[in-house]
Amino acid sequence: MKINIESEIGTLEGVILHTPGAEVENMTPKNAERALYSDILNLSIAQKEYNQLCCLLDKVTTTFQVRELLESVLALPKARAALISKICETEACPDLYDELLALPEAPLARHLIEGVLLTRDNLTRFLSEERFALPPLHNFFFTRDAAMAIMNEILIGRMAKPVRSRESIIMQAIFNHCPQLTVKTVTPLEAKRFEPLATIEGGDVLVARKDIAVIGNGSRTSSQGIDFVIEMLKLKKDRERHILVQELPHRPESFIHLDMVFTFLGKSHCMVFEPLMLKPSKYQTIHICIENGRVTRIVEEKSLIHALRALKMEVTPVCCGGKDSWDQEREQWHSGANFFALAPDKVVGYARNVHTMEALNHQGFEIIGAEEIISGRRDLADIDRCAIALDGSELPRGGGGARCMTLPIRRQRVDG
Repeated sequence: MKINIESEIGTLEGVILHTPGAEVENMTPKNAERALYSDILNLSIAQKEYNQLCCLLDKVTTTFQVRELLESVLALPKARAALISKICETEACPDLYDELLALPEAPLARHLIEGVLLTRDNLTRFLSEERFALPPLHNFFFTRDAAMAIMNEILIGRMAKPVRSRESIIMQAIFNHCPQLTVKTVTPLEAKRFEPLATIEGGDVLVARKDIAVIGNGSRTSSQGIDFVIEMLKLKKDRERHILVQELPHRPESFIHLDMVFTFLGKSHCMVFEPLMLKPSKYQTIHICIENGRVTRIVEEKSLIHALRALKMEVTPVCCGGKDSWDQEREQWHSGANFFALAPDKVVGYARNVHTMEALNHQGFEIIGAEEIISGRRDLADIDRCAIALDGSELPRGGGGARCMTLPIRRQRVDG
């Protein structure tokens, strides 16, 4: 599959998923915050809900699972050794190298994702309060963050929290070595001038159009991380390019990424969290223009919507939570603004956010239960504009929605 993402909304042709496993439950209330959770999920319910997302996507596009892709990398001796070595070096556990190298592909992939229990074979380890020598990847089912497709390249994220660093290492190995997905990867860690403060995560990066990237600048993506993207785009001299930067609050935690307050729904609509995106605030929107390999202009814009319209993207905002500020705050907390497009004007979000769904319905989006598409009772091709409602009681408590849990790698081009 040739990687190509030129928009957020083009008809989906390929997506990478990771079905949550034991790593999601491998924590206690004591270390949940370190794992970036505010609570412990019920795995059986979370898996049932995630399976609905998988079945929906299997119905409409080609899907890949991280674990299967990882196993194919681990079947290649050189790639296997290099990946294990890098993980052991990054996480300061060199004594695990030989043990991991000796494992078959499937159990090795499981350990790299679900963690390796600490062997208490000396006094220090016996006294340790840690349960794992190699911690589980609690957040890996949010595949969006560790890698992002921008045109025909993959930008490997540099995660803001060390507990997620292995996700990026694994995703880079997958894109570098899987025959069906091999593509050029770029990462701030391998920049000619490495910037220690550079962090960037996929939830903050939206490809609005071939020439426009919209990027959030908040707790997970730093200004230095966005500077790395500027340097990436300066190498592309085929057209004028634009980066629209939206500053984000660092609190509350539901504002973790831009796609928690803003997502594209189609050519003419976007989903927004009104208090931040439409009302006056101290959080700037900055427009960076790049021409012929150099930055020619950096200016502050009135708002992200205003900046998009100035670039001839006439988007009408739909408000997460509807019109009531109480409902807006409640539904944004449970990823009410986090929608994922299967095609222009055909999006996926949580059914629990009823006021958000009502707001979409008022804009002409038919609300359809996911099971109607999965069962074949409705055909997406026969529907003009719709919002597909996913079951979600446990998954939203993990801190993300449909866009967070998907890594699209190919979409059809959008006319206009």
